[in-house]
Amino acid sequence: EKVKERTVDIQEVAELIAYIDVLSDFAEVSNEYGYSRPIFNEDGVVNLKELRHPVIEKLIGKENFINNDFYIDNDNFLQIITGPNMGGKSTILRQIAIVVIMAQIGCYVPCSKANLSVFDKIFTRIGASDDLVSGKSTFMVEMNEANNALRNATDRSLILFDELGRGT
Repeated sequence: EKVKERTVDIQEVAELIAYIDVLSDFAEVSNEYGYSRPIFNEDGVVNLKELRHPVIEKLIGKENFINNDFYIDNDNFLQIITGPNMGGKSTILRQIAIVVIMAQIGCYVPCSKANLSVFDKIFTRIGASDDLVSGKSTFMVEMNEANNALRNATDRSLILFDELGRGT
């Protein structure tokens, strides 16, 4: 009964402990892996220098991963990435999405420099999937995902499409 009387207090303390736990984990990971503090802008710029993929880097080692740079702004907001199969095209799209999410939740990021806008939504279409049970082919799933992004995106949204419509 005494614990029950203090339920609200216990929940408030638990929430604060969880918040501190997340921030301390961010600090520990950022320090251990050499992440940098992102800078935010209102100009629609995404400028990432020596961008790394935090998961792949952990699996294969920092020395075995080739860093990438990425830049877009309001005048150059469309990028087309080409290259051979297994050349890393999907990986860089995932890197960009991960860095944007990490930065916006308050974590340092796996880049030497990160200057980016705050996005209201992130839409991705990466990887093949189908919904054959519902009668939707990979192509139809891709078209539905693209349609969702184009209908719901704003001028503050990030859209990352990978191999859109490759089945045609």
